Amino acid sequence: MTKDFRMEQPGPEKEQGDNDVKSGIVEKIQQLGQTNVPQLPPESNVHCLTIVGQIEGHMQLPPQNKTTKYEHIIPQLVAIEQNPKIEGLVIILNTVGGDVEAGLAISEMISSLSKPTVSIVLGGGHSIGVPIAVSTDYSFIAETATMTIHPIRLTGLVIGVPQTFEYLDKMQERVIKFVTRNSKVKEEVFKDLMLAKGNLTRDIGTNVVGEDAVKYGLIDEVGGIGKALKKLNELIESKKSQHHHEGLIQ
Repeated sequence: MTKDFRMEQPGPEKEQGDNDVKSGIVEKIQQLGQTNVPQLPPESNVHCLTIVGQIEGHMQLPPQNKTTKYEHIIPQLVAIEQNPKIEGLVIILNTVGGDVEAGLAISEMISSLSKPTVSIVLGGGHSIGVPIAVSTDYSFIAETATMTIHPIRLTGLVIGVPQTFEYLDKMQERVIKFVTRNSKVKEEVFKDLMLAKGNLTRDIGTNVVGEDAVKYGLIDEVGGIGKALKKLNELIESKKSQHHHEGLIQ
């Protein structure tokens, strides 16, 4: 009796499954440039929030712009506050700024969280990105990262009525008060940086880099993601021991 050693031909179902796997891998390579997407471990107690590109507020920006939409960020912050498994938040910033009211709303939400928070400015934390960077319990900036501080303005428009000017002036005061309340920078110093002439070509304001941001008191420390996560874990442990101590006293 002879056995038939011919290999079994794959059926249509097997071919379909192989094609699905291949198309999935190709899609990942096209979108992310890699085959495996690193995932946070399920037991991770830290949430990472990225604020990149331009902060989008009431006006929708063109589709080619990379944006952070405040209607996406705010529900995330509410979920972080409510989720008992999340014990800390790290915010990664690389933003050119954007909508002032949306940026301030995000800043206020972050500063009012009951959980420890740390921010790190990578690349840039410009304009309304400055309040977001200082809204956390502790802030870091990469050595080569920059922050542009300038007055609030309506790009390309001439202010024709006193009411508009007063509105912008009051909004600027809100930004100044928030930044000085949430960082070590003095109000006079921050205003001087905001209104400096000659630092930015054909404009007023100041561009501060890494160590300068720390020197002025805007940011707490120069450092990268390693330092930021180490600091966040220290803050989490400190909060836990504080709660434990309060529980013992009660």
